[in-house]
Amino acid sequence: MMRKTTDSAGAKAPSTTSKTAKAVKTEATTTAAEPARPDNTGVDSPLYVNSVEKSMRVLMAFDGQQRQLSLSQIAALTGFDLSTAQRFTYTLMTLGYLTKDEEVRKYELAPKVLNFAYHYLTSSELVRRATPYLQQLSQETEETTNLTILDGPDVVFVQRIVSRNVLNPNVVTGTRLPAYCTASGLAIMSTLSEAEVDDILDHTDLKMYTPFTIADRDKIKQRLAKFREQGYAHIREEYFFGDISTAAVITDSRIGRAVGAVNLAITTARWSGDADERRHADLVMSAARVISIQGR
Repeated sequence: MMRKTTDSAGAKAPSTTSKTAKAVKTEATTTAAEPARPDNTGVDSPLYVNSVEKSMRVLMAFDGQQRQLSLSQIAALTGFDLSTAQRFTYTLMTLGYLTKDEEVRKYELAPKVLNFAYHYLTSSELVRRATPYLQQLSQETEETTNLTILDGPDVVFVQRIVSRNVLNPNVVTGTRLPAYCTASGLAIMSTLSEAEVDDILDHTDLKMYTPFTIADRDKIKQRLAKFREQGYAHIREEYFFGDISTAAVITDSRIGRAVGAVNLAITTARWSGDADERRHADLVMSAARVISIQGR
């Protein structure tokens, strides 16, 4: 007669079949009882890591207006309590992204932060394609040329070839300016749908940076229609006094939309009137055309 298998304590060991059946039953019961999860995206997604976001908030507190920040200033700018600000600041300092001046007990960005910009610039196909043409355009005109992209309601300078006649030396790679009053931003906006333009304007503080800034929503849309028709955007002293700027969009036919803009800037002292506008427009449109990706 076959004896029943028992464990070391003398209890009968359940068979593999019964264990599997039990597990399947339990899993099915649990699955059936679970409520349907919403399709969360953005910050509500379970994939979102809050600690990464907090680290970036600390780094972005150093916005260039102040070279150094104390721990209490970092806490105020990020909305963290002192303990949280201290932990994230210490971690970023240990990783090499912040340094601390022990004499004044203040922090500042470390050179390692530039790694992010370096990796972006060296890996960007757009920057690689555009840079030789920006250099050629700058040499031909002896003016400053820029490559910008749209990021939210702003344009970001991702390449800049500065001439000896540069008006704004503080504008460097990485500088952000509002799209609605810059030639590059308006050129790109002129290619967008009305809903996309409205979204940009909804997230923009439409204010007068100079007496020449066009900050009225309806007038902005009217000029976008004009820029769309003529193929380039042209503005005069709308963000900086003494600055006249002309821009044309770079497109990528693979995605069917604008991916950036070529911009040529000149000072009012070197401006010769409407003839210069036409010449600059032809130059930036030609440069944008050859940088653009054609075909699929």
